[in-house]
Amino acid sequence: MHNQNRIFRVLQLIAILQKAPAKTIRNLSFLLDNTERTTYRYLDLIKNLGFDLQKDSFNKYFIVNNTNTHSIGFTEQEASLLNQLLQSSAKKNKLKDSILQKIYLNNEIAITGNHLLKAHLSKHIETLSNAILTNKQVILKKYQSANSKTITDRLIEPIKFTDNYTSLAAYEIESGKNKYFNIERIGEVKITAKTMQFKDKHHFNSPDAFGFGETTNTYKINIRLNLRAYVILKDEYPMVIPFIKAETKKTNTYLLNITVNDLKPITRFVLGLIEDIEVLGSTEFITHLKKITEHLLKNNAKKTKFNE
Repeated sequence: MHNQNRIFRVLQLIAILQKAPAKTIRNLSFLLDNTERTTYRYLDLIKNLGFDLQKDSFNKYFIVNNTNTHSIGFTEQEASLLNQLLQSSAKKNKLKDSILQKIYLNNEIAITGNHLLKAHLSKHIETLSNAILTNKQVILKKYQSANSKTITDRLIEPIKFTDNYTSLAAYEIESGKNKYFNIERIGEVKITAKTMQFKDKHHFNSPDAFGFGETTNTYKINIRLNLRAYVILKDEYPMVIPFIKAETKKTNTYLLNITVNDLKPITRFVLGLIEDIEVLGSTEFITHLKKITEHLLKNNAKKTKFNE
């Protein structure tokens, strides 16, 4: 309940700061029934979420609203329904949070959930969209790479977003390769003054259901999931849902038949829920799992021997 109240207060503060006039810390604390120290913490959180929080010459705070769109009014019931739909069917869509933000601010209702709004993600998408339209090169500042385990700046030419806005397809100038960049791993997007120079090398293919782009090899996966594994899989990777079929209603088992571009995500998933999944095929995937399992057992044996 404490977390829900905190989320409510932050959302309430966003709505208050969006409306003129600007307000002092004392006034904000009174409106929220908080201490001034707590209000300062909420202001820092709002800043970190990507909102343009400003302070005028009288030390009064306000949020700069850069949207020029006309307000759209919803009844409380309509807004609640939209919230439910976005939280379920659009769970992984990076534009979801900015839409929820607008629904809340236009209707003054509290949208509760298990996470705070991530306004900076929609700002990334907006900035990258502008770069695509204007044919400009972009620097992805402090990009966190899961593959190389590094945090670096990447000079790229953006091509296209994936269908669910989870990733950006782009041509990386240093490596000379077309790659996918996870939107959530981008620290900041900076549009350069340079016009795109390598458009003839731009290449886009829709990634697989796990977010990996086209590779030289593809892999067929055929697994049986119990109800627990099925629920976790569709929650973590909603794009796989069209490839899952219920086997029988009596046993609550499900079959996943899919072709993937990389074995890493499905391997991690299967090994993490090994008691809830039966691997039916392909032979290549079964062989891969055996090698990974043997490697893990050897490493664990070495660690145990060392600890002894």
